[in-house]
Amino acid sequence: GTLMTERRVIEVDDFQHRVMMEALADRRNDFIAENKPTEDVNEVLLKVIDAPTKKNRKRDREAR
Repeated sequence: GTLMTERRVIEVDDFQHRVMMEALADRRNDFIAENKPTEDVNEVLLKVIDAPTKKNRKRDREAR
């Protein structure tokens, strides 16, 4: 991806997380059908899939 100067953190519930994953997967499929590159969508989709839950983030912080 591109270098970003600003990062955003969002909190979503399980339903909203699924909506984001499905929307990105649909977008990726559209790009594939149109023979467009999917790298940027793939990168965001993986971030959404791998996003930690809040309790995991808290545990990670305490472990440091």
